Amino acid sequence: MKTHVPNVLSAVFLLFVTTLGFSQAPPLGTAAGFVLFSSAGAVTNSGISQLTGNVGTNSGSSTGFGNVNGVMHDNDGASAQCAADLLIAYNLLNSTVPTFFPAPLLGNGQMLNAGVYSISGAATLNLDLTLNAQGNANAVFIFQIQGSFSTAAGSKVKLVNGAQACNVFWKVEGLVSMASGTTMRGTVIANNAAITMNTGDTLEGRALSTAGAVTVDGVLAYTPIGCGSPVLPGPIPPALASTECYAIFSSDGPVSNAGITHVTGDVGTNVGLTTGFDPLLVTGTIHPIPDVSTAQCAADLLNVYTYLNTLPYDIELLYPAEFGNNLVLTPHTYIMNGAVTFTDTLFLNALGNADAVFIIKIYGALSTSTYAKVILINGTQAKNVYWLINGAVEINDYSIFNGTIVCNNGAIDLKTGVTLNGRALTTTGALGTAAITATMPPGCCSTPVPAMLQVSGVVSHGQSECYNALQTITVAGGGTTFRVENDGIATMIAGQNIIFLDGTRVLAGGYLHGYITPNGTYCCAVKSTMVTRFAEEAGDIPVIEAGSFFKVYPNPTCDKFYLELNNDLRDINTVVQIFNMVGGLIVKEEVTGSDRYEFDLGGKIPGIYFIQVMAGDRVETKKITRK
Repeated sequence: MKTHVPNVLSAVFLLFVTTLGFSQAPPLGTAAGFVLFSSAGAVTNSGISQLTGNVGTNSGSSTGFGNVNGVMHDNDGASAQCAADLLIAYNLLNSTVPTFFPAPLLGNGQMLNAGVYSISGAATLNLDLTLNAQGNANAVFIFQIQGSFSTAAGSKVKLVNGAQACNVFWKVEGLVSMASGTTMRGTVIANNAAITMNTGDTLEGRALSTAGAVTVDGVLAYTPIGCGSPVLPGPIPPALASTECYAIFSSDGPVSNAGITHVTGDVGTNVGLTTGFDPLLVTGTIHPIPDVSTAQCAADLLNVYTYLNTLPYDIELLYPAEFGNNLVLTPHTYIMNGAVTFTDTLFLNALGNADAVFIIKIYGALSTSTYAKVILINGTQAKNVYWLINGAVEINDYSIFNGTIVCNNGAIDLKTGVTLNGRALTTTGALGTAAITATMPPGCCSTPVPAMLQVSGVVSHGQSECYNALQTITVAGGGTTFRVENDGIATMIAGQNIIFLDGTRVLAGGYLHGYITPNGTYCCAVKSTMVTRFAEEAGDIPVIEAGSFFKVYPNPTCDKFYLELNNDLRDINTVVQIFNMVGGLIVKEEVTGSDRYEFDLGGKIPGIYFIQVMAGDRVETKKITRK
């Protein structure tokens, strides 16, 4: 039996080679994830190179590299596997049956269609070489060069009509030398020889050697996408909850502004004061003192921080002090262990996926140079970028910063002229702004969720006169504006009293509601030491109009909304039906025993919906809009 195994393997190999003869791309295995690699040789960088993909050697060392958008693998399990996979790919390319035999001088305006091109000796690329897929995205181009391969300065490989760099392969039996300014496309495999790339070179592909040094100097090189390469959606983003609606926030520390600052989003702190912001320049709510909303934001921010802090990372950026410098990052979770100095420009590349998420975790302080920039390219959106910083944050003058900053136990200082497309949030620390522009990403949409607020008070007259008596209520906490139906506006401050009439509904600028009814809960309970009432986080609760018997709020809504009935309908069997815009019934529910019910339009298409309520012989319909 053993004598037949080699024959079987040979047959399989020849079958694969025959398939490759019809221009099928060879599998690269784990080598596909490397942008620079040598099975046996040093891998060296000088200058500032921008690299996307893993870098390493299986016999030697990688030196001179700054931050790489990939993982460094020297003499480890990953490099061993890459060396094995690279050898397989080389053998397949070397054995592929050629279909064309061009002259050794490539380029000079030459256009080639898909195929296997064999050159019997050394080859040179000059000026432009165009590879034409003729509309076939699977078209494969293989170049078998039986000697060294060099490029002239400024030479370019261009791809047209659907050609992809992931389907281009250069198998070279000798030194590969790319002169300055070369633009190379495809996977370059040098067999038993070195690869050198010079200043200003661009490689969309890979530079891999079976045995030889790989040397680069100030280049841009990145692994190609397509051809089955993994899509990079990035990590799952945190659930922001109420923090989504804040542009500037500290859970514990003063929030202050100097100069003319424009903010889109809420501004506030849960411990301390918020000062210096002009309401005319803030599109959102300024929370001058802690309130229900800031308390919820502080709780939610802690959850966001915990999620980000425990999220596993994909790539460690090894040189925090050299961050920026035109580094290009793709959708991943990154980590930097140390204080970060951000100089010049960082590019975040979503690779065409508008939903791709970037999370950058920094275990140390972050400071930027003046005019530092985070630039979003190829579909990246600020709402999908998150920065976790365990330390102080200083965004220097006139910088442009994109993403949500979640700072833990550190102050945030946004200096003069900063443009922030995102949020600045800290769990503990002062937050200062100075003539900045901060724009919260779109998407803040939250339906009020009942929270608890405690009040205390006394009846100003005897129990027997409860129905017509004036009631005095003191809010334990205060600082909220309360609207009392039929009785104007009043501002509640801790320790002060508000007077309202029995029998009215008490509304609270989006924070408090309840009933004071003859011999009812609140009328009697208000005599007790503490009374618990519901608080609402957003928007005034509307009054039931004359002639109507129910109301819905908030309107418009993001998902959840509340339906309230008149008092006299509490114990009447009531049917609630919800119809979409074309009259389709999407909800039918019988309710009884309460005056307030919750419904959810989450997952429904944004638009107008109709709420029909049937109570006894009464029928009424209202409209509600889902954002």
